[in-house]
Amino acid sequence: MADGPRLPGVIDDADDEDRIVLHVDADCFYAACERLRESALRGEPLVVGMGYEPGDSTGAVATASYEAREFGVESAMAIGEALDRLPRRVDAEDDPEIPLEESGYYRPVDMDYYESVSAEVREILHDCADVVREVSVDEAYLDVSERTGWDVADGFARHVKDRVRREVGVTVSVGVAPTMSAAKIASDYDKPDGLTVVRPGEVRDFLAPLDVADLHGVGPVTARELREMGLETAEDVAAADPDPLTERFGERGRELYDRARGVDDRRVTPKGLPKSFSRESAFGDPVVDWDRKRESLETLAEAVADRARREGALYRTVGVKAVTPPYDVNTRERSLPGPVDEPELVREIAIDLFEEFDDERVRKLGVRVANLEFAAGDQASLEGWEDESADGEANRSTAGTDAGDGEGSVAAFAERSAQAESAPNESSDESLMHEPWFEETAVAESPSDETAVAESPSNETAVTGSSSKATASTERDESEAGNGELAPTLASFEDVEPVDADSERSRPRIGQTRLWDFT
Repeated sequence: MADGPRLPGVIDDADDEDRIVLHVDADCFYAACERLRESALRGEPLVVGMGYEPGDSTGAVATASYEAREFGVESAMAIGEALDRLPRRVDAEDDPEIPLEESGYYRPVDMDYYESVSAEVREILHDCADVVREVSVDEAYLDVSERTGWDVADGFARHVKDRVRREVGVTVSVGVAPTMSAAKIASDYDKPDGLTVVRPGEVRDFLAPLDVADLHGVGPVTARELREMGLETAEDVAAADPDPLTERFGERGRELYDRARGVDDRRVTPKGLPKSFSRESAFGDPVVDWDRKRESLETLAEAVADRARREGALYRTVGVKAVTPPYDVNTRERSLPGPVDEPELVREIAIDLFEEFDDERVRKLGVRVANLEFAAGDQASLEGWEDESADGEANRSTAGTDAGDGEGSVAAFAERSAQAESAPNESSDESLMHEPWFEETAVAESPSDETAVAESPSNETAVTGSSSKATASTERDESEAGNGELAPTLASFEDVEPVDADSERSRPRIGQTRLWDFT
């Protein structure tokens, strides 16, 4: 049993039936992020994608807000079709024949920014669960079996939702179930801002009436093939002879059969070793005073170095992060000649790097150590590190980055659009597999996606060739090749300044709890 806080009703040594899994899925995450830094977009139809600028001829929708979906705009749709259904607001303002109420806003993909927001969400998730499995920028699985009990699981999930909304400003939907696959389906059951609880013994009844396309891991192609076999619902699959399914789909057919029956013995497990540790702290209002910024930097540097030491990690890189209004994310880092464990050095470098922002208004700052090594060994000499690291310092500003500037991005979108128009695409809503720059934030945490049966869709369309940096936070080794999942960050450090709940980034929305109860 974990020593962390837990609600009443916890059962020690819980067996599989007592396992409590949360699947946390951010609602239209890219659009939600854009609304954080541009509040005028809230409530408006919003499309995030590539290829909508005049003269562009290729591109696709990465995500569409729920308001944009009312006009028929969907993820992976060709941008030309999206513009036909929802003209740009800027064009409508110049063309009296386009009603303003039938137009919307378009924004380019900015993965660096989205990853920064994702890092805040991840911090909350790791603070709320002992085990977190991250798979994408906007989804995660949590095993909270040792934090709560089934009699109060809905309240615990509500607590997670409310923290993400209050501290980060984005809305997530949560599914609660005794298995990963059922939790995934439950999180999608009552979107947006949903909360669906499926208790032990109710999983098969919950799944039974669902269309086969709603099963975990079933995409359009597999759904069509299942229907060709006369299987329309999850209960049809559950009641079918598994042998024809295995003959048609191989081992995956057996998995589909088991999942339809509510059988899923996968555990929520973290993956890989971390490649970075980081901490962030946000101010209620932007701060100019250097002494306040320096004090926060020193606290964060101490926390990061302490975490690395407790994890037995040496580090080769020290970095800082400065978020300036409205939400411009700037990162600086410096490389050392070899792996070290030197808390004082982390503090000195962090302060040195951050002096560039001495007179800047800063709403959030962070400290990071990266390029970790966990193997035992001698530390490199620190002599001359300042001289040697001068060439290794990286200056980057991620504000307003267009992730599709590269040709690869546009080409990838165009190819996806062509596929979507010409034939059903088995993974037309793939999750993004990018890792955020800062792994752990002192004010929040993040979501992820899932594991095997490989067709599961996400709200965000994959973007290749984006501008996300190779030093992205929560970088981890992927021990299982080919699954495309990210491993989780570590637990959060608690003594940091929280985000002001009344700041412009907070958007109080209260979702409805749906308790699936057949009693």
